[in-house]
Amino acid sequence: MVSPGIEFLIRNTLHGLSKLALIGIGLYYGWQRFVPEAPLSPLVPVAILASLASVPMQAAARNWLKYWHQKREAAALGARLAPRVRGEWPGNLDIMRDIMNMRLTGYPGDAFVGLIAKYGPVFNTRILWVDHIFTVSPDHLKSVLATSFDEFQKGPYLQGIMRSVLGSGIFNSDGEQWKYHRNMSRPFFARDRVRDFDTLDAHTGVVLSILKSHSQSGTAVDFQDLIGRFTMDSASELLFGKSVDSLKGGVESVDAAGRVENNFLQGYTSALAAVGMRDSRRWLWPLWELRQDGTKEGMEAVRSFLSPIIAVAVERKRARAEAEKTEAQTLLEELVNSTEDREILMDEMINILLAGRDTTMHTLTMVIYFLSIYPAISQRLRTEILDQVGPARRPTYEDIRDMKYLRAVINETLRLYPPVPANLRQSINATTLPSPDPNDKPIYVPAQTTVLYSPLLMQRRKDLWGPDADEFDPDRFLDTRLKEYLLTNSFQFLPFNAGPRICLGQQFAYNEMSFMLVRLLQSFAKFELAEDALPPDARPPVEWRSAQGRKAVERFRPKVHLTMSAKGGMWIRLGESGNS
Repeated sequence: MVSPGIEFLIRNTLHGLSKLALIGIGLYYGWQRFVPEAPLSPLVPVAILASLASVPMQAAARNWLKYWHQKREAAALGARLAPRVRGEWPGNLDIMRDIMNMRLTGYPGDAFVGLIAKYGPVFNTRILWVDHIFTVSPDHLKSVLATSFDEFQKGPYLQGIMRSVLGSGIFNSDGEQWKYHRNMSRPFFARDRVRDFDTLDAHTGVVLSILKSHSQSGTAVDFQDLIGRFTMDSASELLFGKSVDSLKGGVESVDAAGRVENNFLQGYTSALAAVGMRDSRRWLWPLWELRQDGTKEGMEAVRSFLSPIIAVAVERKRARAEAEKTEAQTLLEELVNSTEDREILMDEMINILLAGRDTTMHTLTMVIYFLSIYPAISQRLRTEILDQVGPARRPTYEDIRDMKYLRAVINETLRLYPPVPANLRQSINATTLPSPDPNDKPIYVPAQTTVLYSPLLMQRRKDLWGPDADEFDPDRFLDTRLKEYLLTNSFQFLPFNAGPRICLGQQFAYNEMSFMLVRLLQSFAKFELAEDALPPDARPPVEWRSAQGRKAVERFRPKVHLTMSAKGGMWIRLGESGNS
C-alpha cells in the first residue's frame, strides 16, 4: 500500500503539472493564432517561465478573490469576518511552528494564549492560507455542538487524519453513518450494567496489590502507567468480554516501575501518538509519513488482537438460535446483534476503547497528582470516603452518588486538565457564530471551514470561572461559585463534549473513576510526588517558573496527542492506611 506521503506527492504533483500543461498549451495555441509566422523555438523557455510564474500569481489571485467573496457573503448574512492572525512568516508558518512545538515540548495551549490576548476569544489562524477559526467562547460551542448541530460535522479533514486508526467508527463519522454507530452502542450504555462493579473490583485488586508492594518497599511507582493498564483491562473486558491482560501476573510480573510488556497496549499507544502529531502539521502532515503510514505497525498489533475476538463473537451469534437469544453481556455482543460486518465491528471497538481507556487514565492520573500536592484536599476526601463507605467495604452505586466532594474533586480535575484539550468541527455551509460582544455583528464562518475549540483554555478563563480560575479548588463545584459562574452557561464546562454527540459512557466513566478512588483512599492515607524518579526531560523547564497561571506551579510536564498525559509518567510514593 502506498504511504500517505507518496500519495500526497503524487496527487499534488499531478495536479500542479496539469495546471502547468494547460498554461503551456494555451501559450502554444495563442502563439500560433496571433503570430503564426514567428518560429516556435523561442516559445519553449517563455512557456516554462510563464507557467512557473503563474503559480504564485494564481495563488495570490485566488486568495484575494476568496477574501472578497467572504466579505460579500458575510455582509449578506449580517456578519463580520473573524479577526485574522498576522504572523511574521508567509502563510503564518511561524504560527504552525509554534503549534507543533507546543505539541512536542510546550505547555498545552501555549501557542494560543498570546493570540487570545491579542485577538480575543475568536480568531482565524489562516495557516497555509487555509481558514481555521479558533474559539474559546462557550456560546460558540453551544451553537456548534448543540443548537446548530446539523450545520457542523467532523468533516473530511479530521476524518482523513484519523481514518487509519478510527476507521469509520462513531468518533470519525458524520450524518447517517454516525447515527448508525451511535444507535448500535447506545442500548449497552443505557443499562444498569454501568453500575456493575464486579469487573472493576477484580482489576482494582491487582492495582492495589502492586501499589502496596511499592509502598512497603518505599519505591516509587509510575501511577499513570499502572492506571492506564487498569483502564485498558477494565474497558477491554467490558467491551470485548476479554481483558487484554496488561496487568496480568500481578506483582511478580511487574518491574520496579510497575510496567509490563504488552504488544496490544504498545501498538495502541504508538498509533494514537502518530495521529496526534498530524493535526499540528495541518494539511501537510503526509509529508512526515513518506516511508509508511505512521500508524501502520501499531494498528497491526491492535487488529491482530481484536480480529479473533470479533470472529468468535460473530460465529457465536450465528450459531445461536433466535429462541436462545439472551441479553448482550458485552458491547461487542450488542454490536454483533446489529451487524456481522467485521470492519464495522473493528472500527467501533477501537473507537469506544479510545474513550474508555485514555480519558479515564488521564483523569485518574491527574486526580492523584492533585491529591499529592494538596494533602489537605486529599485528607478531606479520604474522610468523606471513610464516613460514607468505611475502611474496607466495597462501594455501591448509591455510595458514589452520595459523595459530593468526591464528584467535586473529579470535576475540578476535569476542568483544569480535560482529557481532550482541543477538538474541532467543520462547517457544512456558510454560517455564523454569536459575537462575543453582544453589541457587535456575529462572526462569519465560511463553508467547509474548520472550527477549532479548546475546552482546556476555556475552562481556565478568569472571566468565566472567577479570578481564582487557575487554582485547584473542588469547592467551586459546591459553593456559591457554582451558581455564579458555571450555571450561567453550562457549555463552559465540556469534559465529555455536549449536544447530540455527548459521550455515551459519561456515567460509566464517573463510576469507574469514583470506584477506583474510593478503593485507593481506603488503602492509602498519603500520596507524595516522586519527582526524583521523573526522567530529566519530563521535568518542567526552569523558565516555566516565570510564566503565568498553572504553568508556573506545575510539577510535571503535560503531553498532548489526541488526549492528554504526563510526559515520562506520574511517579508517586504511597503511605498505607493501616486498615489492611
